[in-house]
Amino acid sequence: MALLGVISVDFYLAARKPREVQIREAVLWVVFYVLLALGFALSLAFTLSRESAGEFVAGWLTEYSLSVDNLFVFLIIFSRLRVAKKSIQTVLLIGIALALVFRGIFITVGALLIHRFIWVFFIFGAFLLVTAARLLYKGGGDEDWKEGRAVAFFRRRRLGTFGIAVVAIGTTDLLFALDSIPAIFGLTQDPYIVFTANAFALMGLRQLYVLLGGLVERLVHLSKGLAVILAFIGIKLIAEALVGVGIAVPQIGTALSLGVVVATLVITTIVSLKSAPKREM
Repeated sequence: MALLGVISVDFYLAARKPREVQIREAVLWVVFYVLLALGFALSLAFTLSRESAGEFVAGWLTEYSLSVDNLFVFLIIFSRLRVAKKSIQTVLLIGIALALVFRGIFITVGALLIHRFIWVFFIFGAFLLVTAARLLYKGGGDEDWKEGRAVAFFRRRRLGTFGIAVVAIGTTDLLFALDSIPAIFGLTQDPYIVFTANAFALMGLRQLYVLLGGLVERLVHLSKGLAVILAFIGIKLIAEALVGVGIAVPQIGTALSLGVVVATLVITTIVSLKSAPKREM
């Protein structure tokens, strides 16, 4: 309930008066949401277990890093569609709401499938390995983003720029969910932790978008780091599936999973910032 309350307040503030968010405000909101997520992890450690808290942090970091990469696509969409700056936050607001709905549905379906069919892990694992290979080969951000059929359909119906942007973000969110949900199920099979990790990862994305305008260009190796994380989780899923069908293989624990996610993100960020071309003053 507290989570829904915070989201509702953020949504109300954004919808009350569409405007361009300033840097200082964006920083404060992002820091607030990060601290809120860490506080939630701490509460899980006391109310459930340290392992549950570790699963949440690993899942939240993975989903958050995927969201950062996805925001680059949003930058391209808004640029191509020439969305007014004061309307961007409202479009992102609607996109986050749609993402919560989509992921809630996918999490429910995924949890039911995993509970009944262990072989689904083979499919999830293979899908993540393919996604990782695609990220390594093509990189992140999808600079060649093109209007999909849904966007083209509404454009032919003379839908305005704002409406087309909402459709573009909504359909893109749907595709992103197909990547992110299998990834977090590789870290935890608890639907509650899966959903809360996704929710916390989505919170603050509006404000994070403001900060990423120039930073994304410097995170040149982010897609490679994400590829490593997704490949690791894909292997973990396949290993769990093999155990489920009676084949004994070493299992990857929560502590190791969290360590790999954190180490990969830290190394990726440091290497990216050092290798990115410096801006001229």
